[in-house]
Amino acid sequence: MKLKSKITAICFGLVSFATTAQTTTELKLWYDKPAAIWNEALPLGNGRLGVMVFGDPSVERLQLNEETIWAGSPNTNAHTKSIEALPKVRQLVFEGKFDEAQALATQDIMSQTNDGMPYQTFGSAYISFPGHQKYTNYYRDLNIGNATAKVKYTVNGVEFTREILSSFSDQVIVVKLSASQPGQITCNVFMNSPIDKTVPSTEGNQIILSGIGTNFEGVKGKVEFQGRIEAKNKGGEVSASNGILSINKADEVTLYISIATNFKNYQDITEDEVAKSKLYLEQAITKDFETIKKAHVAYYQKFFNRVSFDLGKNDLVSKPTNERIRDFSKQFDPQLASLYFQFGRYLLISCSQPGGQPANLQGIWNDMITPPWDSKYTTNINAEMNYWPAEVTNLSEMHEPFIQMAKELSVTGAATAKMMYNANGWVLHHNTDIWRTTAPVDSAASGMWPTGGAWISQDLWERYLYTGDKNYLKEIYPIMKGAADFFLDFMIMDPNTGYLVVVPSVSPENVHAGSKGKSTIASGTTMDNQLVFDLFTHVIEASKLVAPDADYAKKVNAALAKMAPMKIGKHSQLQEWQEDWDNPEDIHRHISHLYGLFPSNQISPFKTPELIEAAKTTLKQRGDESTGWSMGWKVNYWARLLDGNHAYKLLQDQMHLVTAEQKKGGGTYPNMLDAHQPFQIDGNFGCTAGIAEMLMQSYDDAIQLLPALPSVWAAGSIKGLVTRGGFVIDMTWKNNKVSTLKIYSKIGGNCRLRLENTLTAEKGIQLKKAKGKNPNPLFYDVTIKKPIISEKAVIKTVKLPKYNEYDVEMKAGQTYSFSVN
Repeated sequence: MKLKSKITAICFGLVSFATTAQTTTELKLWYDKPAAIWNEALPLGNGRLGVMVFGDPSVERLQLNEETIWAGSPNTNAHTKSIEALPKVRQLVFEGKFDEAQALATQDIMSQTNDGMPYQTFGSAYISFPGHQKYTNYYRDLNIGNATAKVKYTVNGVEFTREILSSFSDQVIVVKLSASQPGQITCNVFMNSPIDKTVPSTEGNQIILSGIGTNFEGVKGKVEFQGRIEAKNKGGEVSASNGILSINKADEVTLYISIATNFKNYQDITEDEVAKSKLYLEQAITKDFETIKKAHVAYYQKFFNRVSFDLGKNDLVSKPTNERIRDFSKQFDPQLASLYFQFGRYLLISCSQPGGQPANLQGIWNDMITPPWDSKYTTNINAEMNYWPAEVTNLSEMHEPFIQMAKELSVTGAATAKMMYNANGWVLHHNTDIWRTTAPVDSAASGMWPTGGAWISQDLWERYLYTGDKNYLKEIYPIMKGAADFFLDFMIMDPNTGYLVVVPSVSPENVHAGSKGKSTIASGTTMDNQLVFDLFTHVIEASKLVAPDADYAKKVNAALAKMAPMKIGKHSQLQEWQEDWDNPEDIHRHISHLYGLFPSNQISPFKTPELIEAAKTTLKQRGDESTGWSMGWKVNYWARLLDGNHAYKLLQDQMHLVTAEQKKGGGTYPNMLDAHQPFQIDGNFGCTAGIAEMLMQSYDDAIQLLPALPSVWAAGSIKGLVTRGGFVIDMTWKNNKVSTLKIYSKIGGNCRLRLENTLTAEKGIQLKKAKGKNPNPLFYDVTIKKPIISEKAVIKTVKLPKYNEYDVEMKAGQTYSFSVN
C-alpha cells in the first residue's frame, strides 16, 4: 500500500540537526575477561594522549602515548645523487630493463641517509592491587557514546570499579578508583618505559617519568618528554617515594596523568616539556573526576552525536564483543555493524584533533619503540584512507591536522623536488613522518613512487567540495598548484607510447610481468595517470575560482592532452600498467589502479560503463579476503559498483576475528581494531567510509540514496551524513527503499537527488525533474578520455535499476523534509 506523498519545506535559520546518539548498550564494546595482549586492550584518546586499557584486576596496565613522541629530530633525507641517476633509470625503463632500473634507483635515488623516523610509545602506568588475583563478576567496556572505559569486578564481596578517560577538555588522562565499601582502595602506582635512559623520580606527591626519543638511522633523538601522576584521595593515605605512589585504605581515588614534550612543530623542538607537564596537572588536579568527565563528554559528543545509525535490534548485545566479531559472518548482527561504523568515527575523533598531528598508521596507539612500518604516514593509500570518513560522516574538524600536514609537506617537498630532481613545485613519495621528510625511502620496489603530492591534493580538493569554503580554497590552492608544477616539470614523453608519463614510478607495491615478476618499477602506471589527471583538472577548476590564469590553465590542459587514457586489457580487466601485463591470478593487496573508481570519480556506472565492468573484473580476479585495509578499500569499491551484497560480504570478511593464534591474514582484533596484520588503523576508517558509501553517494552529478544497500539491511535509518555540496542527510528506509527523508542545507544551492522512489511536491515547492548537468558547481564533474579496449576483452552491458532524479534549489540554513512513495 502506497503512502500519501507530500513534501514540505521547514525553515529554521541556521538550525543544527545534531542527532541524539544511540543507546548506551548499543554503543559499547564489552568483555567478560581482562585483556591478555595489546590487541585485546581498549583505546582511549583525546587527539594528543592515547591510552590502551588492559583491565587486569590485580595489575592494571595503562599503555600510554603522546602524539609527538617520535625518534630523531628535525632533518631532511633529500640528496643530490639522484640528479645524475634519474635519466639513466628512465632510459633503462624505456629499454625494458626493469630489474636494472630498479636496482639503480634503489642505489642512487632512494634516501642516502634515513628511511624516516618511528612513532614511539611513552611507556605504561601500572596500578597494582594486592590480593586482587582472585575475582568474580568481571566486566570491562569501552563506551564510544561518551569516550570512557570502565572495569568492574568483585573481590571478597567488595565490588571494585575503575573509570578511565583521556580528557579532551583538560588534556590529562584521569582514572577513578572506587569500591562498594569504604577503606578498600589499596594500591601502588608506577610508570616505566621501553625507551632507554628514561628516569623515574618523585616530586612532592607526584611521580615522574622523564625521557628522550631514541636515535634512529643516524638521526639523533631530541624529543624530550615527561609524564607525571598525582592522586587525589577520599579517606585513607597517599604517599610518594622512589617513583611509586602508594595508596592505603582509601574510599575513593582519582589519578591524574599528564604527559608533555618539547615538540613545537616539525622544525622546532624548543618547548619546555617540564613546565607543560606541570601545568596540565596543576590545572586538572583542582577538578574532581565528575567535573572533568562532564566537560570531556560534552566536547566529544558535540562531534560524535552528529550521526546516528540504526539497523534494528536483537539480543546479541548480551554477548561479549569478541564473540560477536567471531560470529558476524554466521549470524545477522545489525547492531554490531552499526557499532563498527561508529567505532571508526570514535577513533577519528580520538586521534585527530584540530591543532594536533594527523592520525598515523596506528592513530595514536602504539606500544613499541620501532613499530611495524615505523607507524609513519604511508601516503600511497594508508594516510589518505584515514581521512575518508572525515567529511562524509560529519567530522570535518578532524580533517584539519591532515590539511596542516599538507601545508608543511609542500614546504619540505619543494626543497626535495629541487634538490633531487631539479624540478619546481613540491614532491612527496610513499612515506613521511612527523619531521615531514619527503625523499623516497626504503627500496625502489615501494619507494620509487613520486605521486603522493597528487593524492594529498585530491583529498584537499574533496574537502572543498563538501564545504564550499572559498577562503579554505584560497589557502590550499598554492599547495595544489605546487604539486601540479612538479609534475609539469617531472613528466616526460615515453618514446614507446608517445604519452606524457610519470617515470620512474610504480603501481604500489605490485610487481609486473614486464620484469617476469621481479620488479615494480615502470613508466606511466594507470594509478599515476589517474592521480595526475585529477590533480590537473582540479587545479584548473580551482584556479578559475581563486586565481584566474588563462596561460597556466592552457599549459596544464596541454599536458593533460598528452596523457594516456585508461585501458581495458585482454582479460577484460582494467589494466594496471600501460602494457597489458595483468595476471588474472594476481591477488595483490594493493589495487591501486582502481583509484579512479574510489576515492576518485573518473569511473562511474552512469558515464563510463565499460570501465565499470573492467573494474569489476579486476576486483573479482583479485578476490575478497586480503589484509585489513585492503578489504576496507574493497568495501568502497563494491559500493561504487552499486553491489551492496558484495560490499556487505567484504564487511563480513573484515569482521573475521583475528586472535593471538592466527599469524597471517587480515580481519579484526578482539578490541575491534583493524588487523593488517599487524594493527593498522586505516582498515577501520576505510570500512566506516565504505558503509557511508553503501548508504549514500554524492558524486557523478547527484546525491544517490541507498545506492548499495545490502538486502539484509532492509530497514534502518541514518542521520547526519554529509554530501558534497554541504547537504546533511537524515533518512529512514523500509523494504530496501527510502521511506522518509530530511535534508539540511549548510550552504545552499541545487540539491539533485537520485533514488528509486518517486517524489511529489505541494504547491510552492520548487521540485522538478532533473535535466542536463547539475548546476551546483560543488558537484564538479570530469570528462575523461575514451578508454582503449583490447580486441580480446569482453565487455558486458551494465544493467542499472530505474532511477528518478529531482532538483530542489535549497537555501542555506534551511531544512527540507520529504515523505516519499
